[in-house]
Amino acid sequence: MTDNSKATVYAGIAVLSWSTVATAFKISLTHLTHFEMLLVASCTALCLFILLLTVQRKWTLVRALPARQWRRFALIGLLNPVAYYLVLFKAYALLPAQVAQPINYAWPIVLLILLALFARQPIPRMKYIGMFISLAGVALISFGSGSMAGSTVSVTGLLLAALSAFLWAAYWMVNNKNRTVDGSVTLFMSFLFGTLYLVAGACVVGVNISTLPGILSGMYVGAFEIGVPFIFFGLAMRKTTNPALVNQMCYLSPFLSLFLIAVVLDEQIVTTTYIGLALIVTGIVFNEYLVRPVIKAAR
Repeated sequence: MTDNSKATVYAGIAVLSWSTVATAFKISLTHLTHFEMLLVASCTALCLFILLLTVQRKWTLVRALPARQWRRFALIGLLNPVAYYLVLFKAYALLPAQVAQPINYAWPIVLLILLALFARQPIPRMKYIGMFISLAGVALISFGSGSMAGSTVSVTGLLLAALSAFLWAAYWMVNNKNRTVDGSVTLFMSFLFGTLYLVAGACVVGVNISTLPGILSGMYVGAFEIGVPFIFFGLAMRKTTNPALVNQMCYLSPFLSLFLIAVVLDEQIVTTTYIGLALIVTGIVFNEYLVRPVIKAAR
């Protein structure tokens, strides 16, 4: 296989992994609280990143990190995985998966706004068109869904889903400031501190992770939301000579995710969800590929 073929396979593995996680979140939340699910998932992801550093023989890079980088990662770990995933998982606990997933997916639009506000990167006028299209999609999903199966959609859940998009955009912006640290090391350090915080929190609030389905579902979330897709997406970006194609493949995941939500969770996908998700992705693609880019990003 050529490097580009390998990159396509690696990106496909990442996309398929991300496509399953919205369904996995809802299944896991029937056995665990959102905090318990994150605790199991974060421990699982940390184990995968330890294995990754061992296979890649990069422990010397960890030992070489200066004290200021350790302090920096101690703060980043609070943002991701702790704050981001606690908010995201709680949103999924309160919302139908078909609502929570597309709203969270709008984070590139939030990132543009944050970069304009805090990094003084001006937003080209044409990008406002893409932002408006995506935000219209978010509004359509949030308000057009109205009620599903006779139950009103949680306003708190909608706000949390929007907050999760903000937190991920903030994490991307903060983490992107220091590209000198190896990507595998960054993942390990973030989840090392994040897992330590979660274990400390578990000692205070108490957890009840006693069922095998709960443990296995939490481990699946840690492996296929966090560990496997980030590892393989990173491999794809290093192998490819066409990073735009790899990025574009990511836009398949929310649509594949809706299919699994309908089939596995038996949620009746409403028309406004399809239209709203299409608008969100259209706005992101418009800004990423049809307007002179301010940044390059992928999730």
